Amino acid sequence: MTRVQLADTDLFVHPLQLGGNPFGWGADRDQSFAVLDAYAEAGGNFIDTADAYSAWVEGNSGGESETIIGEWMKARGNRDDMVIATKVGMHPKAQGLDPANIRNCVDDSLRRLGTDHIDVYYAHKDDDDVDQVAVAETFDALVRTGKVSYLGASNFSLERLQKARKISTKFSLACYRVVQDRFNLVSRAAVDPQKQAYLRSEGIAELPFHSLASGFLTGKHTGGDATGSVRGERVADFVEDQKALGALEVLHDVATDHGATMTATAIAWQLTHDFIPSTIASARVPEQLTELLAGTEMQLSPDEKAALDGAWEEA
Repeated sequence: MTRVQLADTDLFVHPLQLGGNPFGWGADRDQSFAVLDAYAEAGGNFIDTADAYSAWVEGNSGGESETIIGEWMKARGNRDDMVIATKVGMHPKAQGLDPANIRNCVDDSLRRLGTDHIDVYYAHKDDDDVDQVAVAETFDALVRTGKVSYLGASNFSLERLQKARKISTKFSLACYRVVQDRFNLVSRAAVDPQKQAYLRSEGIAELPFHSLASGFLTGKHTGGDATGSVRGERVADFVEDQKALGALEVLHDVATDHGATMTATAIAWQLTHDFIPSTIASARVPEQLTELLAGTEMQLSPDEKAALDGAWEEA
């Protein structure tokens, strides 16, 4: 069973982190349970969600994903086997990182998840309107009281991440150990070489989301037909971009040489980066997990990695 250490924490996780985004909209409760069961049976133990999932769906209020995950863990009796990450700051009725909001939201998340602690708790996005010292003190209090084990920052610029870490060091507060950013073969701006260097120097783990560029890197939407996909409309920009299509061709060639799928190859490429111990991907049905998990076992040669590294610039 594959496990990798998450930054400098005492958490050891599967290299595929299961995204909980579809639970409660793309997958109903029973479908979500089936995906979660298949993931756990395959050795998976790392689940990502947020209090905002899936407030954007008509009839939902947010927290549906957390509730389903919590009910599943209770039904299976496996909370101690799972590493659970969730987030605060983007729920439509509880936006931002005001200290009172963080304190209220963490209790709501704990209740929905049916647990007494969250393994990794993220600031879902930066908040310019709140003093960062106050934010750091609030998150630190959650760690000290045991409600949260470790902290993460999602969608933070390099400058703001550096500032936050300096504040934590100066005041001896719990600091961000992991980060989440959009990063995949055709979307790399959020984790540019400068940020990569900083993550390495500080020992911060990057856990990228949109690993498959909303499905574009599966190769299933190259003709622009997104029928049947709840996220399909998001690939439109890629299928009309010759640069992205060129990168997809390189991905296809590498996958073909391995007798693998493009999905697995895209996951494998992400995991060649030394600052990425685990990458996030979602599944609406158990069958989709097979390709995702295959990517965690796939080994790319130095030449293949170099070809994929250069695909975006050369396309």
